[in-house]
Amino acid sequence: MSAATRTSPRSTTRIRSRRTAALSSVGAAVVALLLSACTSGGTSGGGGNTNFVLGKDGIATADKGERAAAPDLSGETVDGKQLDIAAFKGKVIVLNVWGSWCPPCRAEASGFEKVSQDLKDQGVQFVGINTRDTSTSPARAFEKQYGVSYQSLYDPTGKLMLRFAKGGTLNPQAIPSTLVIDRDGKIAARSLSALSEEKLRKMISPVLAEK
Repeated sequence: MSAATRTSPRSTTRIRSRRTAALSSVGAAVVALLLSACTSGGTSGGGGNTNFVLGKDGIATADKGERAAAPDLSGETVDGKQLDIAAFKGKVIVLNVWGSWCPPCRAEASGFEKVSQDLKDQGVQFVGINTRDTSTSPARAFEKQYGVSYQSLYDPTGKLMLRFAKGGTLNPQAIPSTLVIDRDGKIAARSLSALSEEKLRKMISPVLAEK
C-alpha cells in the first residue's frame, strides 16, 4: 500500500468529526425552520405600510381610515368545493391560517369553532387558509377531530398568503396567523401567533361594533 492511499487513525477520526458536525448543522437548520414556521409566540407588530399598531395584548390593529384592502382570496377548499371570500362582503370575516401539522393550530382550533358558532348570527364569517399540508387528507382529519365546520381554502404552497400587500400583512413563517377583515373588505386587526378564545373575542369585538 502506498503512502498516498494509507489513512491514519487520526485522519479518519477528523473526517468522522467533520461529517458529524455537518450533519448536526443540517439538523439544527431543519429544526429552526420548523420552529419558525409554527409557533405559539411570535410578534404582531406593524411593518411596511400596513399601518398596524401593536397592542399590549399582542394584537395589532389599524384605524378605520388607514386600513389596507384584503386581496382576492378564492380557490378550492379542503373539501373540494369553490370559495371566494368576496361573497362575504358586508360581514366581518375572521381569516385563520393553519396547518394540521402545527401544535398551536390544534390548541386554538376548538376555541375558533366555538366563537364562530356564537357569532355567526351577528354577521361574522370564519374562513380558514390551510397551508403546507401536502394533501387535503390530514387537513380534513384535523377538521373532523376538532369539529371545525367553517370552510378553509387549500393553499399548500402559500400562494394565497403572498397575495397580501408587500410589507408584512402576513408572514408565511408565522403559522397560525389570524386577520379580522371589516365589513368593507379591509384588514382591521392581525395576530401572528396562536389565540386563546378570550383574545379572539377581544380581537373581533371592536370591528363587529363598528357601524
